[in-house]
Amino acid sequence: MSYSNYDSRYGDSGSYRQRRSDLMGPPHIYSRPMAGGAAASYGRGGPVPYGGPQAPPMDAGARGGSGMGGSGPVDGGFNGYPPFEGGFSRGAGMGRDSGFGGDRVANGGMGDRPGRFGAGSNNTGSRSGGRGGRDFDGGYSGGRGGGRFSSDGGRGSSGGRGGGRHGSSRDDLDNLTLPKVDFGNLVPFEKNFYVEHHSVRAMTEEDVALYRARREITVEGHDVPRPIQMFHEANFPDYCLEVISRLGFVEPTPIQSQGWPMALKGRDLIGIAETGSGKTLAYLLPALVHVRAQRLAHGDGPIVLVLAPTRELAVQIQKEAVKFGSRANISSTCIYGGAPKGPQIRDLKRGVEIVIATPGRLIDMLEAQHTNLKRVTYLVLDEADRMLDMGFEPQIRKIISQIRPDRQTLYWSATWPKEVESLARQFLRNPYKVIIGSPDLKANQSIRQIVEVVTDLEKYRRLIGLLKEMMDGSRILIFVETKKGCDQVTRQLRMDGWPALSIHGDKSQDERDWVLAEFKNGRSPIMIATDVAARGLDVKDIKCVVNYDFPSSLEDYIHRIGRTGRAGATGTAFTFFTHANAKYTRQLIKILQQAGQIVPPQLSALAGSTSHSTGGSNFRSRGRGGFGNRDQKSGSNVIPLGRRPW
Repeated sequence: MSYSNYDSRYGDSGSYRQRRSDLMGPPHIYSRPMAGGAAASYGRGGPVPYGGPQAPPMDAGARGGSGMGGSGPVDGGFNGYPPFEGGFSRGAGMGRDSGFGGDRVANGGMGDRPGRFGAGSNNTGSRSGGRGGRDFDGGYSGGRGGGRFSSDGGRGSSGGRGGGRHGSSRDDLDNLTLPKVDFGNLVPFEKNFYVEHHSVRAMTEEDVALYRARREITVEGHDVPRPIQMFHEANFPDYCLEVISRLGFVEPTPIQSQGWPMALKGRDLIGIAETGSGKTLAYLLPALVHVRAQRLAHGDGPIVLVLAPTRELAVQIQKEAVKFGSRANISSTCIYGGAPKGPQIRDLKRGVEIVIATPGRLIDMLEAQHTNLKRVTYLVLDEADRMLDMGFEPQIRKIISQIRPDRQTLYWSATWPKEVESLARQFLRNPYKVIIGSPDLKANQSIRQIVEVVTDLEKYRRLIGLLKEMMDGSRILIFVETKKGCDQVTRQLRMDGWPALSIHGDKSQDERDWVLAEFKNGRSPIMIATDVAARGLDVKDIKCVVNYDFPSSLEDYIHRIGRTGRAGATGTAFTFFTHANAKYTRQLIKILQQAGQIVPPQLSALAGSTSHSTGGSNFRSRGRGGFGNRDQKSGSNVIPLGRRPW
C-alpha cells in the first residue's frame, strides 16, 4: 500500500535537518501511516506542528500499545504510559519484547530484561547503556549518554558520564560532592583596569550628585568612582565602541554609567536594576577587558564564568558575548541542560575564555572533569534572586567552592529580598553597591499597566477581545501559571484560528528554541508561556504582555510585564485579577501607584473587602522550574490552525 501524502524521509532518523528547512514555511500536514492504514492521532506521529519540526515516528509495533503503532495493550495513561503504581511492578514494557526500553516499569519498579536501548528504570536513574527508562517524574533517566532529566529545569542529558545518576533529581545533584581544590600558590592577577577619563575627573561633587539624582542612581561603598556619561569615557577598546555604535546605542543606561567604572576597578559589585536596564553589557564589557589581560594555556578552564538561572537567559547572554568577543578573538560557550553534551564538551576541551552556564549542567561537567574553574578570576551571578527562587543555592555554593577566593565577583539582581542579601554577604568582600531606582518592587514606568478584575470563566472571552483589539501582527506574550494551563490556552487559541505557540519547562530544548524563533521572527506572533520566559527573554517590539493568570509572587509580576517596554520603548501590560489573588491586592495597588498608573475601582474595592496581608517577603522557594521530558512535540503546538479570525 502506498501513501501519497507521506514523506518517506520520516523513516530516516538522520534526515531531521533536511526536513526542518521544509517545515519553516507554511504548515504542511503529513499523516503518518499506521497499522491497518489508519492515520495517526495528534499524539506521536500526528500532524506536523505549525511551521515546526516533527519528531520522527516509531516503527510499527516498536512501542506497542493502542494508537501508537503497535497492537499490544498498554495500561492506561497519557500516550500509553502506565499510571502511577508505587513499589515493584511487573515488566509491562512499551510493547512487550519491543526492544524500545526493555520491559517497561511503572514508576519505580525494576525491569527484568534489558531491551535494545537499555534497562528498565527506577527513580534514581538507570545505570545501563542507551536511553534508559522513564522515571516517575516524567523524565528519562539513565543511559550511556547521560540521564535525560535535566538539572536545569529542562530536558537534556544531564546525567554525567555513567548515566542518569546525577541528572535524575535535584536532590542527587545537591548531594553531589565535588573534589576539593588546592588554592595554595595562587598566581597573582590584575583586575583593576580603570583609567578615569579627564572629563569624568573634571566633574565636581555637585555634578556627580545631580547626575545620580537625575538618573535615580544610589551607591554604597568606600571610594566609589564617579559615573561616566558617554561610552568613550569608559576607555573600552575600540572594537567595543565600534559594536556599540553599530547597535545604535546613544548613551549608557544608568546601571552601565555607574556599573562600568565599579567593575573595571576590580572590586566586588552588587548591582540592583529593573529588567531591560542593560545589566548584561554592564558586566560583559568589563569581562572582555579582564580576559584580554590574561592568556589561557592548554587544559585551562575559563577566565570568566557567568551563572544564569535559565537556559533562555544563558543563550541570550552568550549572543551578546559573541557580538563583542568575536571582534577580539575571545571565545565563549554556553553550558546548559536540554542540549547535547558533545558540542559543549568539545568547546570546554578546546578551551574558552568565557563560559555562560546554568548551575546544574555546569556541575555535571565539573564532576565529569570536562573542565575546571581554577582559572576563573571574574565571576558573575546574573538574576541572583531568580536562582535562589528556583532552589539553586546548594549548587551555587558547590560551584563557588571550586573558584579561587581572590576572584572578582559581580552579583546582579532585579530585586533585593533578604535571602539574596544574605547570600551576597557570604560570597562578596567589601563590595560596591549600585541601585537603580528603588530596591523595593517597582515597575518600569514606560509600561502602561491595566488590571481587570474578572472571574476565571471570563478570562478566555476577555483574552479573545484583547487579541481582536491589539492584533496587528505585533508580538503578544501571554503568561499563565501552570504548564497544563499553558497547553490548554494554546490549544484553544489555535483551534480558534490564532497563530499561537507555547513554551514551558516540559518542552524539549529543540521545541523551545523553535517556538522562540517563530515568535521572534513574527511567524507566530502570539506566545503563551509560564514563568520560564519571565526573565532572560529579550525580544524586541513585544507590543503587550497579558497576565492570563496572576503570578504567585509580586517579583514575577514585575518581571513578566518587564518583557515589554524594554530599552526605552513603551509597552502595555494587561492583567486578569481574580478574587483568588486577593492577598496580593494591596501590594499590587502600591506598585501601580508608584508607577503613576490608574488603580481600577474594582481593585480598590477588593482591597477594602479583604483582610489578607502579604506581610514579609514575597520571595518564595518554588523549587525547580519545569523538568523537560519530551522527545516529541507536545500536543498544543501541533494543533492545526482554525479559520483566521483577524
